[in-house]
Amino acid sequence: MRIADIDKPEVSEPECSSELVLGKRATDRMLELFSEGSLELRGWTGRDTDRYGRQLRVLIRDGRSLGDILVSEGLARTWSGLREPWC
Repeated sequence: MRIADIDKPEVSEPECSSELVLGKRATDRMLELFSEGSLELRGWTGRDTDRYGRQLRVLIRDGRSLGDILVSEGLARTWSGLREPWC
């Protein structure tokens, strides 16, 4: 599964050290959000899977996307359909 509504900095293949640092912070925060309780998985409008066959889903709690929380905290960007550099 891939979180469909955000672009998060990479941790496995970052382009620079600042991307790695931000990516680790985003990962830690998402794990925190996961542990806070149950979630609803919603499909991504127009596409069910990405090019690697992963299901595209939006994670919702109390009517709000967890991706939107990361965006509001400066740890991710809203997915625009294009990957943009973090460095």
